[in-house]
Amino acid sequence: MATETQPIETSALLVIDVQESFRADEARWARRGNPGFEGNLTRLIDAYRQAERPVIWVVHEDADEHFLPGSPYLALQPFLHRRQDEPLLHKRTRNAFTSTDLAERLAALGVRRIAITGIQTEQCCETTARVAGDLGYDVDFVTEATLTFPITDPATGDVQPADAITRATEFSLRGRFARIASVSALAAELETLAACSA
Repeated sequence: MATETQPIETSALLVIDVQESFRADEARWARRGNPGFEGNLTRLIDAYRQAERPVIWVVHEDADEHFLPGSPYLALQPFLHRRQDEPLLHKRTRNAFTSTDLAERLAALGVRRIAITGIQTEQCCETTARVAGDLGYDVDFVTEATLTFPITDPATGDVQPADAITRATEFSLRGRFARIASVSALAAELETLAACSA
């Protein structure tokens, strides 16, 4: 992670795996955490667009039924509306860098700071944050705009609630790989940038 906070004008927003794949299992989707996810993510996307900063979309593909390449489940969830000029990357690894040209795209845009949002908090979002931190990006991990699900230990049957998983992710990332950022704080930074460019 960068040692100094990079200016907001070098920031891009990553929207990771907010795809229909996760809604295919309705019972699991009903157990998700963060009921404010959709509103928080929409607000952040709007703020990045108004500040004319990049929004980059990522979807995940693998051998699971609802993640197969070409599957209709790879579609973005219906509350989202990607603009034609906003890239959509298909990844096959948990992090958004290794199996895509994300790093090259960010370099071409002059991006040194990234805000991470999406599904799942402790999997693809956290893994992307760790890799980004190691690559030297200044990382804003926007927990309010991520979500995850309870995890059951198959050996014991113990269940880790979604909120506990989210807290653990924040503890492991904070000050090491990322800054835990709020939607409001980032939106305020972006509003200042938008006002300067108006």
